[in-house]
Order: sequence, then C-alpha cells, then structure tokens
Amino acid sequence: MEDGLQNYIDYRVKPVQPIKNGYGFRIVLYYENNIEKTQQRSGFSSRDEAEEERCVVIGELKNRTYLVYGNVLVKDYFEHWLYDDVKVRTNNYNTIRSYSNIINKYIIPCIGNKRMMDVNIADITRLYKKAYSVSDHIVKQTRVVTNSCLKYAIREHAVAVNVAESVKLPKSIKKKPYHSRSINGDKTLDHEQIMRLIEGSRGTPIYLLVLFNVIMGLRCSEIIGLKYEDVDFINQKLHIRRQLGRDLNISREEALPKTYTKQEVRLKTRSSDRVIDIPDIVFDAILKERKLYEAHRNRRKREFQDLGYICCSTYGRPRSRTFHFQHFKRLLRELGLPDIRWHDLRSTAATVLLQAGFSPKAVSKTMGHASEIITVDYYGDNHKLAAIKLDRLDDYIESVLPDGGSKNEDSKNVRIDTGAYLPKT
Repeated sequence: MEDGLQNYIDYRVKPVQPIKNGYGFRIVLYYENNIEKTQQRSGFSSRDEAEEERCVVIGELKNRTYLVYGNVLVKDYFEHWLYDDVKVRTNNYNTIRSYSNIINKYIIPCIGNKRMMDVNIADITRLYKKAYSVSDHIVKQTRVVTNSCLKYAIREHAVAVNVAESVKLPKSIKKKPYHSRSINGDKTLDHEQIMRLIEGSRGTPIYLLVLFNVIMGLRCSEIIGLKYEDVDFINQKLHIRRQLGRDLNISREEALPKTYTKQEVRLKTRSSDRVIDIPDIVFDAILKERKLYEAHRNRRKREFQDLGYICCSTYGRPRSRTFHFQHFKRLLRELGLPDIRWHDLRSTAATVLLQAGFSPKAVSKTMGHASEIITVDYYGDNHKLAAIKLDRLDDYIESVLPDGGSKNEDSKNVRIDTGAYLPKT
C-alpha cells in the first residue's frame, strides 16, 4: 500500500449527499508532500443512516482507529504484506516462497475476494479446514501466515481485530504440552548413530559440514556462509553473522556466474547473529581445513577465489545449499542409518544438549532461535526426554564440548597454539 498506514497528517469528511441510488459521503486524507487520497462510503438507504455512519467515521479518524485499508481485498492485502513487509524485513527467498505458496494455494482461493474488514471467525475456520484436508503441516503453516498478516493489518489499521487469534486448529491435531521436552526418535540420531556418522563422514567432502550441523546445530545456509574471519582462534569461538542464499533484490542476470543462489544475505532472525563455543573436534577440523585452503590457494594462484569461506571448493568457491545431499544420503545408506533429512541433524544437536541438562535458554542461544519455547517445543513429539537413558550420551558430550561438558551457559576460553595452521603475515 503506497501510503503506508495511519501516516495521514490531516483529514476532512465531506457532507452526506446523494450518490447513485442512495446516500453517502467522501473522506479526504491528507499526507505529507501535499498528497491527498479520497475514499467513499456509499450505499446507505437514507440520509439519516449515512449521517450516523459519518459521525462514526469522524470519531475513528480522531482516535486514529479509522480503517484506511478496510475496503482492500484479502488477496491484495496479503500480497502487500508479503512484499512490502516480509520481504523487506527478511529478504529471505525460502520464506517468501513458502508464504507465497500458502497465500496463493489456500488463502486466496478461500477468502481472497472478501474485504479485509469483513473477514470473520467463520472464514478463518473454513480456511483452516481446507488446509487441514491437505495435511497437518499445511494447516499449521496457514495459521502462521494468517496470524502474522492480520497482526500486521492491525498495526496498519486494515482490520480492527485479529479474528484468527481465537480460531483453533482442528481437534484431531495433537498439541504439544507447553514447555514439554520431547523428541521424535524417528527424526534424530542416538549417541551410537551420531558417532557412526561422524566417523563415517571423516575423509568425505562433507565431513566439516556434518560437524557444524550435528554437533553445533548450525543451519545449512549458515554453514556455507562461514568464513575464517568469523573464527576467534584464540578463544575458540565462532561468530555466525551471515548466510548464503538468494538475494531477492538481485536478478539472475545481475548476479555473477554461479553465484545466484550463493549471495551473502542477512541471517534469518536477530537471534541468529550469535557467538558460540567451538567444540574441540570441530576446531581441529577447521584448522586442518585451513591448511588445505592455503595449499589450494598456493597451487592455483590464478584460478583460486580467495573469498575466505571455510566450506568451499578447491577453487575457493562457496558450496551450494544442496552440495551435501548426495554425499549425505549415500553415507546414511552405507552406514545403515535412518533415512533422515539434513535438517534433522540440527534437531539432533538440540536434543543432545537438552538431554545433557543444558537449559532451554542456553540451547536457544546456541541454535539461534528467537525464544526458548521454539527450541523446547519444536524439536520432537513422541518420546519424553525423561525416558531416555542420558548416560549413553555422556561420552559424546565429553568428547565434543570444549570444557568437558560444563553446563554453564558461558564456557571458559580455551587457548590453543594455532601458529602451525595459520598463514604467515
């Protein structure tokens, strides 16, 4: 919406007059830079009815509760929210694609032609039922998109209330208990499987990627965006400050060859920008990878792209988000491990820390989540953590945490002589 909302600096409500086959009146909104917009309220059967509505509108304008965009159709407003708010805030291709899919496939066909001010609880209930007929996942996504947009619409005074807040999902969808600690055993690896994966991936092109994922819980886009400048080699800490993906402001034609999906973009959330300890096993792998980086740079002085990425090709180019896929799936088959997704390793990392007794707040900070509720509630459904034998994970925790498994949120600094691995200056 080109004017933003509620940024008009003055207004004028014209007198009631005959309009078409009834009565109505016009509202003039004055914006900065001498811009003015006129809106019309009409269709009243009598002058008295129109006068009554005119008084209501004047009161709303004085109280700054007037719905400037109330007459906008749902399909137009959701598109405005997606591209003028979500895109600007996140610049995240995957988020925009996911939200756009929900809006175009479910929200618009169901309620797209209704005015924003007319959407009611029955409409949202019908929308959720339609989405639920596809899958539990779709209806949950639909609820997230609908709620987020309507909250934004309240701030823009496109609606008076968020009618979606009081609409519950179909009863057959099981809710997780608030702050419940549970994991889905089918989607995470146990201690023995984790160790088997780590050892099995050693010597493969994705060894370091596996470590960053299953031990440190980094997102795929964060892993491929890591640079050596992000590593505090003295204190053994890592600063996650970027990710690689599609920059929505750069077209394929504008991007350099083979970089369209590897643009440096801002992180998913503010909480994603974090500094975390590097476990010994990962730190050792980083040092060895740096030696290889230097060797490739010296051997291919003309062709090598000295961009500083930790996970890169022998020519210095960053890896793509899908680079790991074939290697990972082959490893799972060869090692006899469950056919899980790459992202499930991140879930494994979170549950291992929770099982080890780390506080949800500490785990949330490590994982880059916005709140501890996301960490505790998002990872898993089926098996209570209390039922897990935690002693099976003791050796794993001891081997990967820098300070021997301390459950303090701030690990001690570790000083390591890195002179043999770092380039001479």
